[in-house]
Amino acid sequence: MRPTLRTLFLHGGDILKSPGMQIAKENMQHGSVSVFEHSVCVALVCLWLVHRLHLKVNQRALVRGALLHDYFLYDWHTPDPAHRLHGFRHAGTALRNADRDFELNDTERDMIKKHMFPLNPAPPRFKETAVLCLADKYCALRETVLQRKKENK
Repeated sequence: MRPTLRTLFLHGGDILKSPGMQIAKENMQHGSVSVFEHSVCVALVCLWLVHRLHLKVNQRALVRGALLHDYFLYDWHTPDPAHRLHGFRHAGTALRNADRDFELNDTERDMIKKHMFPLNPAPPRFKETAVLCLADKYCALRETVLQRKKENK
């Protein structure tokens, strides 16, 4: 199946409409990109990667884990001692929040917990997690570079 917004809504519509994701719309991730926008981008890139590479994955888990990978529900740019070491800690916070708000399977938990590999040293246990790691880095780099290009104009 080709990666589409329809696939995203089929597997993650409840997540996209959730109160937590409305909070994610207000919190910035990279530059002027919200956590919500970043998460949608990552999920779409995950779908594109598995389509292009012909990988057999649990598509539902892939979409849901990708949408929830940064479900930490705070603005990490605000000065707050609790946000120190965000890069190392936010995956655990996102997993706790996602576990509280949604029913997760083992693949989704692994995706959320380990999406920062290799910054967090625990390696992916599932193909879906490895795909998420790649898609997240790609989107983060793209968002950061595009923001810098805008600032330099």
